[in-house]
Amino acid sequence: MKNTALLFISLFTLFSCKTAKEEIKPQTPFVWKSANLYFLMVDRFNNCDTTNDLNFNRTKETGVLRGFEGGDLRGIIQKIDENYFTDLGINAIWMTPIVQQIEGSVDEGVGNMYGFHGYWAKDWTAIDPNFGTKEDLAELVKKAHAKGIRIVLDAVINHTGPVTESDPVWPSDWVRTSPKCSYDTYVNCIECTLVENLPDVKTESNETLELPPFLVEKWKNEGRYDEEISELDAFFTKTGYPRAPKYYIMKWLADYITDYGIDGYRVDTVKHTTEDVWADFNTVCQSTFEAYKTKNPNEAQKDQAFFMLGEVYGYGLHGKQIYDFGDKKVDYFVNGFSSLINFDFKSDANKSYEELFSYYATTLQTDLKGKTIMNYVSSHDDGQPFDVERKRAKEAGTKLLLTSGISQLYYGDETARPLQVEGALGDANLRTMMNWESVKTSSVLPHYQKLGQFRANHPAIGAGVHKQLLAVPYVFSRTYVSKDFKDEVVVALDLPLGEKSINVKSVFEDGTLLRDAYSKTDLEVKNGQVTVNSPFDIILLEKQ
Repeated sequence: MKNTALLFISLFTLFSCKTAKEEIKPQTPFVWKSANLYFLMVDRFNNCDTTNDLNFNRTKETGVLRGFEGGDLRGIIQKIDENYFTDLGINAIWMTPIVQQIEGSVDEGVGNMYGFHGYWAKDWTAIDPNFGTKEDLAELVKKAHAKGIRIVLDAVINHTGPVTESDPVWPSDWVRTSPKCSYDTYVNCIECTLVENLPDVKTESNETLELPPFLVEKWKNEGRYDEEISELDAFFTKTGYPRAPKYYIMKWLADYITDYGIDGYRVDTVKHTTEDVWADFNTVCQSTFEAYKTKNPNEAQKDQAFFMLGEVYGYGLHGKQIYDFGDKKVDYFVNGFSSLINFDFKSDANKSYEELFSYYATTLQTDLKGKTIMNYVSSHDDGQPFDVERKRAKEAGTKLLLTSGISQLYYGDETARPLQVEGALGDANLRTMMNWESVKTSSVLPHYQKLGQFRANHPAIGAGVHKQLLAVPYVFSRTYVSKDFKDEVVVALDLPLGEKSINVKSVFEDGTLLRDAYSKTDLEVKNGQVTVNSPFDIILLEKQ
């Protein structure tokens, strides 16, 4: 027994010592400030279920790229299953609105157009059958979460869909149909319609109203009227809000948190309502999200707050936290938003690496500390993207994915999907079907994959402190510290092909084992340097 006890003590000591000497790396946390987000138009991404391509007799001939093309939720699920997003380093997906759209078409002078884009809501409580079913959405969210991918839906509270021959007029106490916005003052951006025939929800109203009659009839025909009314009664009793239009819509949008566990909302047309609307919407979403997490304690997002991203058209990082209407300045960051879309990046991307990187990192660490912005090079409604001819696609990826803040890839950025189409007018050019035929031959895609995975693995890229280490060749470090987690990386750009050495002694000690994530080469720091022999002009250094 004595010898056995000694043997046990010796083995315990051996394994205890071994464990003590091993460096146990904390798991890389998900950080919204450094997210690599993929933005896709549901109808234009991937058509996996052709049985839902036609609904509501949407058969009129449309202008070029102004009708439904067939993309659906099942198409997104397919690409989640195939690890398309994972291979790109994507850890969040933002989808255009999926709520039921108006049934009819609108002739905008460029041919008929249907609500394929999702921004013409008819019923916020239903998913448009062209996009799929509630079961599809549940499966999509579950599978995305299993792969560490957050899901962001698109929230539209400002307006309904247009009036058509197939769709009813909303009651006049719910919406206004004039005047058209002149955009020259604060009020003239809010108490007006964005364009002709786009009914503007009276979000400034706190008047108690009944439901629109057409919704009541619709829900009764679908056999869910009693359920919807019961839920609305419970919501208004719990919150104390008046039964005003904006609060009805907030409840309907919050149901996507309750029912599916989505992680965030990108909020449309933010500057076209008073800012208190978004403060209230944030309160509703955060409360609903906390209730969801309590009921689902094993969900991956248990340590996250609900993500609120605002589209304040024209806002840019150069304005710091403020958007200026001319006669009034508003800070949307203190009115519900943790992030705003940055409309400055597409022009800033023309700057040199250091001018771009240092300004963004410094501004986010100081003026916007605690908040962030989302950068993009192209989108669904910006007719002046960074690189409309896709001649600088790799440069666009390098700058987008290595700049501080959230990176937003618009579907096809990674495959140089064309943004100019013969016969298309206006924003239709930006909304072609995803060019899946180019994936296997694309020289751009591997570049986005390597940079995207590096970004996803290192919160330091989007949320860390930036420091230039060398001007020529250009070398910088990023460092991110949160509680017991520390992330340090070194990046070198514009290097010669073949063998190259860079000095890293200010970040990594001699003997540190590193890996170049771009060439997938293992390295060791010797005399303060690492040497890489690769056919690439980029080095992405991380600890092994």
